[in-house]
Amino acid sequence: MIDVVAQYRLEIQIEDDIVIVRRKARQLAQARKLDPFATAAITTAVSELTRNVLVHAGGGSVVLEEISDGERYGVRATFEDHGPGIANLELALAGGHSTSKTMGLGLSGSKRLADRFEVKTEKGVGTTVRIEKWQGL
Repeated sequence: MIDVVAQYRLEIQIEDDIVIVRRKARQLAQARKLDPFATAAITTAVSELTRNVLVHAGGGSVVLEEISDGERYGVRATFEDHGPGIANLELALAGGHSTSKTMGLGLSGSKRLADRFEVKTEKGVGTTVRIEKWQGL
């Protein structure tokens, strides 16, 4: 069972929010003693997903959580938007596909950096992405 130790909800509305969310994710990872690679991985993934919410959906929110399974700690980030949804999730997860003149690596790169990755999307409703990064994985 995974326990939530602390939880922070942040809105994603403007470009500056990318820096704020990334900084908070790094602080949580460092507070929970994730190693430097894991800290960099969750920070990068959170930054990419925050940008995706802003660029593709025009904004949304993220819940950052310090989590524990009783033996180790981690960081979970759950992004939610009410944008158009991801038209072709399989293609988006393959990487290199973009609908907004970007490199198209945010979603696929975040998946590779996370220990756990989930995405739910519905056309015209929005997208939810959840990632986790743990100590020692």
